Amino acid sequence: MTLRLAPLAALSLLAFTPACAQQDDAAPQSRDEIEEIVRDYILEHPEVIEQALIKLQQRASEQEAQSARDAIASNKEAIYESDADYSIGPDDAPVTLVEFFDYRCGFCKRSMEWTMELPDAYDGQVRVVFKEFPILSPESEKAALAALAAGEQGRYAEMHRELMELDNSSGFTPDEIDAAAERAGVDVDRMRADMGSVRLQKVVADNKTLARQIGINGTPAFLVGDEMVSGANQPGVIKMLDEAVEQAG
Repeated sequence: MTLRLAPLAALSLLAFTPACAQQDDAAPQSRDEIEEIVRDYILEHPEVIEQALIKLQQRASEQEAQSARDAIASNKEAIYESDADYSIGPDDAPVTLVEFFDYRCGFCKRSMEWTMELPDAYDGQVRVVFKEFPILSPESEKAALAALAAGEQGRYAEMHRELMELDNSSGFTPDEIDAAAERAGVDVDRMRADMGSVRLQKVVADNKTLARQIGINGTPAFLVGDEMVSGANQPGVIKMLDEAVEQAG
């Protein structure tokens, strides 16, 4: 038992050896002996290094997750209760899911259909809030402003779907955005005028600031309560929602 514990104890003692070396002439030799013990142990048990790295990664992930939860908790009102956001599902649903997205994000496009179906899938117990987070291109920002402007006419959900269905390879030209608006039943001239609104531009800017504050740097990102799932991780989002709905009773 003593021999097995010796290398582990040696690892701890190494940190203190330099200070002791100034006071004890035998310390340098003791340090050499300790280093040899540690070296031999690691060579015989290289898996110790892998185990240590795994533990460090787990600790870093846990710290990052806790930091994200703290940041979300500190910004709950801006995340879940902003009057500038559009949503689907009952306003009084016990669970709210918030999605940060970009209309040119391929993962966001693939997530769109099942995200739009969540209120029905959970029998009205889930509300989905959409937060424009255009980070991929200037065209992304134009699309976000077009969606918000469509919302001014009560056609946000329709415009959201049309923009998500646009082909990224086309570049989201003004003509294509206008055509999407027409399909969504939006007055294009009014939409274009509203897209220049300082108020709508501030909504987008505020979303970007909020995303930075809570550690979102990519799309999509989904939030429920203090928890967040990044990427098109449908099983992760469903697990998060199931737990929240169950807790809501």
